[in-house]
Amino acid sequence: MTNPLQVKQLGLIEYEAAHKIQEQLWTRSGEPWLLLLEHPSVYTQGVRIRPENILVDPKTLDIPIINTNRGGDITYHGPGQLVAYVIVDVEIRKEAIANHVHALEQIVIDTLIASGLDDAKRLPGFPGVWIDERKIAAVGVRVARGRSMHGFALNVSPDLKNFSAIVPCGLTNKSVTSMAAEGVPATIDFLSKQIITRVANHWTGGAFTISSENRDFVSF
Repeated sequence: MTNPLQVKQLGLIEYEAAHKIQEQLWTRSGEPWLLLLEHPSVYTQGVRIRPENILVDPKTLDIPIINTNRGGDITYHGPGQLVAYVIVDVEIRKEAIANHVHALEQIVIDTLIASGLDDAKRLPGFPGVWIDERKIAAVGVRVARGRSMHGFALNVSPDLKNFSAIVPCGLTNKSVTSMAAEGVPATIDFLSKQIITRVANHWTGGAFTISSENRDFVSF
C-alpha cells in the first residue's frame, strides 16, 4: 500500500534551511513528501553551472549565490515564486528520471491551465514550463539512491528584474515571465492547493496529509 503524500507548507524560508529539511526527508525511503515554500532572494547554481552565465561581478550583487546539488545551471528564487520540492522514490534509470521531470512539468502545466493560462506548454529541448518562449517555471532535480530531491519553481509574482543579472538556467535568447506579467493574478494559497492535489494524484493515488508541525525536523 502506498503511503499518503505528506505535505509541509513552510512559508518564507532560507534556502539553506529548506535544503537541510530536504536532505533529512531524502533519507526516508518509501515516504513521499511535498514541501511548498518561498525563498528570500537568492541565486542557486546547479551542477552544470557555467561562470559566464553570471552577467555581473558577483561581488556587486546584493543577492547571495549558493551552490546546490541539483541539475541545471543558475536560477533565481525569491518572494512571489512558489517552490515545490517533491521528495519521492525514483528508479535510477534515464527513462524513469525523464518521466519524473515530465510529471513535474505536467503538474505545473495543468495548474496554469486551471488558472487561466491556456497556452502553458513544454518547449522541446528545454526543461521547464513555457508561455511561447518565455519561461514561467523552472524544473531541476537530483536523483540518487532511488530518491529524488528538488522540484520546480513557479513564477507567480516575483520581481523579474532579479533575473537580469544572470542567464536563467543557462538559456540564451530566452526570457522569463510570471503569472502576474501574463495578466493572470493568483495567490500562493490557491496554487498550493492545486499543486498538492495534482502531486498526490500522480504519486499516491490522491492520498495526502498536511502537517501543521513547525519546520524543525530534528525530532523526527
